[in-house]
Amino acid sequence: MTTPQETAWLDQEDTDRSQLIRIHRWTVQYVGRGEEADEPPFGYTVGLFGLGHPELVVVGVGPEDAYAMLQRVADLVVDGRDLIPGELVVFPDRPDGLVVEHLPNPAEILFAANRHYRRPDEFSVPAYQLAWAHQDGTHPWDPAYPCDPADCQPRPGTWRA
Repeated sequence: MTTPQETAWLDQEDTDRSQLIRIHRWTVQYVGRGEEADEPPFGYTVGLFGLGHPELVVVGVGPEDAYAMLQRVADLVVDGRDLIPGELVVFPDRPDGLVVEHLPNPAEILFAANRHYRRPDEFSVPAYQLAWAHQDGTHPWDPAYPCDPADCQPRPGTWRA
């Protein structure tokens, strides 16, 4: 149960989010690292579902990187591109790419999107996780990927907010 102050704050957040989506067609919700060490930071779009596309999620990056990645790929969707799981999205100015993967547990993550679309958990807004790939084709969950496992992106469906 929420307090009257929490309800007022949520109402204001809902209003602000709706205005951003009306102006820009989508926005980003960023969630910092959780209190538990195994809760990575993540960001996701809110608004693409209204355009007939799953929302997009990136995990394990700071707010600036999350927004930059989501902006580039969300802009493709706004321009009419339908992403599909397994697709590698590559940009000419970057040596790596983003792999589109089905996110099997969106109700555990997309709280702001589900609130915006008034969707209960059992009918959650769908989402794709964007997993970055190294030039050699390895992903953060591959043993050969060049990063500290504590800072690497987890595989879709293996983490919760």
